Order: sequence, then C-alpha cells, then structure tokens
Amino acid sequence: MLLCLSRGKPRGRNQLVGRVVDIQISGFLAQVTLSIGDHRITSIITADAVREMRLKRGDVAAALIKSTEVMILRV
Repeated sequence: MLLCLSRGKPRGRNQLVGRVVDIQISGFLAQVTLSIGDHRITSIITADAVREMRLKRGDVAAALIKSTEVMILRV
C-alpha cells in the first residue's frame, strides 16, 4: 500500500497505535512496520517523512487508516 504523510493536521479517523519494529529505506521511499498487539501493519512512506519524524525502531507510532490510504504518525 502506498502512503503519504500529511504535513497538516492528520485527518484519519481510524488510528492503530503500535511500536515501530522495522524500517527499510530504499531511495526516496521507506517501508515502516508497526507491531500492534499480535498483528503487524506495514506502510510505504517517503524516506523524508521517516527522517522528519525521526522514526526509529522501538518508537511508538500510529497507523492512520483512511479509505484510500494509510498514514504513519509518530505519537
């Protein structure tokens, strides 16, 4: 699933809060995996977004789910 990061106020109504368990950066894209309970969710966001949020393994973050996209938000 290809994701985008909103620079304004997040608009996703459904948020799943979890812990970052993996970040793979390749070029201008990054694959971020969150562990949420017994489940994992993986999202593709820009590498710049990962750097701007200073995301790293072990951080608490949320997957914001919209009908057309899923966003990662550091919490």
